Amino acid sequence: MRSPKKKICIVGLGYVGLPLAVEFGKVREVIGYDLNKDRINKLKVGVDETRETTKDEIAQAKFLKFSSNPSDISEAQIFIITVPTPIDENKKPDLKPLESASKLVSKHLKKGDMVIYESTVYPGATEEFCVPILETNSNLKFNRDFFCGYSPERINPGDKLHRLRNIKKITSGSTKKIAKEINMLYLEIIDAGTYLADNIRVAEAAKVIENTQRDINIALINELSLIFNKMNIDTNAVLEAAGTKWNFLPFRPGLVGGHCIGVDPYYLTHKSLELGYSPNVILAGRKINDSMGKYVATEVLRLVAKKKIPIENLNILIMGFTFKENCPDIRNSKVIDIYNHFIEFSCHVDVYDPEADKNDVLNEYGINLINKPGINLYDAIVVAVGHDSFKSISVDEIRTFGKLQHILYDVKSIFDCRYVDGAL
Repeated sequence: MRSPKKKICIVGLGYVGLPLAVEFGKVREVIGYDLNKDRINKLKVGVDETRETTKDEIAQAKFLKFSSNPSDISEAQIFIITVPTPIDENKKPDLKPLESASKLVSKHLKKGDMVIYESTVYPGATEEFCVPILETNSNLKFNRDFFCGYSPERINPGDKLHRLRNIKKITSGSTKKIAKEINMLYLEIIDAGTYLADNIRVAEAAKVIENTQRDINIALINELSLIFNKMNIDTNAVLEAAGTKWNFLPFRPGLVGGHCIGVDPYYLTHKSLELGYSPNVILAGRKINDSMGKYVATEVLRLVAKKKIPIENLNILIMGFTFKENCPDIRNSKVIDIYNHFIEFSCHVDVYDPEADKNDVLNEYGINLINKPGINLYDAIVVAVGHDSFKSISVDEIRTFGKLQHILYDVKSIFDCRYVDGAL
């Protein structure tokens, strides 16, 4: 007779934790835990405000139970922690959510239990930062009484093509036996298969460099865009031409925000600086990408002046506020940098984004999103995010929002450059 499958507790039901809980909830008992009672109540009736899962998908997870009651998690033998790992105002890792989650789990940790981390961290964080918390608060000994693993998330918010089941999963464990058990665990739900890393530190490093590599590549293209704009050369035309070579990488200029690419490199540079090495290339890329919001605002104001539009009391419309197209995620949105720079110049700025949650934007950034842009109101219009809903509007229709004399700036280059006044 086969022994029953171990029960899982997913700690944190955001963009990463919820899809994981839903998939595991189809094959074994799962407790989906989150501090946010309102989110739990909505999930209980099948409402996912992140739009990463549907009501039908949640209903298919017949073994999944949602809870905001900490005592419920003691039923589990496997704990998977999927909390955010942001940066603070000094661009240093903010491990408070990870610390809180580890303390919570430690109070319910039993002999033989396993704790798996999916949150992005610097190499060594699981064993150097998290394990001591688990040991201290549980009075249990690591790799004797309980075990750990690391399997980095690869969720791409808003992406309906690359989803949890069809993205290859890196796995690792604190012992060879546990590593194999963790690998087999994820194979229950990952159709694309898994890659068993040599150890936890390798898995942590692999995750953090995935987004660091993308960040540096985008920074290069952003810098090329700055150069070509000074030369009055269409950057996208250059990239199209260069892209005819088989090994040219198809990156595009833009704002680099969100919870991953704009954050993860700082975890690696933090650890590197601690060890006495200055990661010059990574930091240079971060500096360029962090400056692009201010650059866009400055370019818009330059074009306004060039068109002899009076600079005083400008009315500006920003279209889009989420960190990427077609999703409601506003975490670390770099559109705020454009907005703040305009405010510094005493502009009146309206922000329109049908994809973003108005309450989230108000609570996080203090901005009231407008319901719909007015007609003939704006001196400048900035299309900041490439939502499909914006792409479906013609340039002529967008220009009706502007006054007789106005500037249209296309951050994402979604329109033909001939019909806009400026673009990255």
